Amino acid sequence: MTVKNFEELEIWKEGRRLTGEIYRLTRRPRFSKDFRLSGQIQGASVSIMSNIAEGFERGGNQEFIQFLYIAKGSCGEVRSQLYVALDQDYVEPTEAMKMTESLKRLSIMISNLIEYLKYSGMKGLKFNGSNQSSRSSRLRNEKDAKIKSQSLTD
Repeated sequence: MTVKNFEELEIWKEGRRLTGEIYRLTRRPRFSKDFRLSGQIQGASVSIMSNIAEGFERGGNQEFIQFLYIAKGSCGEVRSQLYVALDQDYVEPTEAMKMTESLKRLSIMISNLIEYLKYSGMKGLKFNGSNQSSRSSRLRNEKDAKIKSQSLTD
């Protein structure tokens, strides 16, 4: 099955789910008053799903891999910030550990996709030729339309 949209990627879906969890945690009264930490952890969690989406939309595997590494780094950042939240008693140990394990699994999923893309031999949509041929046919159609409109005015 070919993935056509980033929304179909399991890693993006999981990133979205975890971002929702982070937002729920940071709405708690004590946590929400720590503006710096709550904003930082929210931003890092959003960065996971955003970098997956942006990398996918770039159309080239090398760029996608680069953005996946950034998303993976953001997973680590969120995990680290969860420890701060745990140390400040903003979250319970069991929920912090559950979130940490989910983030570790997501990080592994991202790593697996990176490895797959590195060794698959695929270059991405912007290098596969179909993009170029559709651009060429679009330019031909524009040129034909221009010629037809000129002949009508002559």
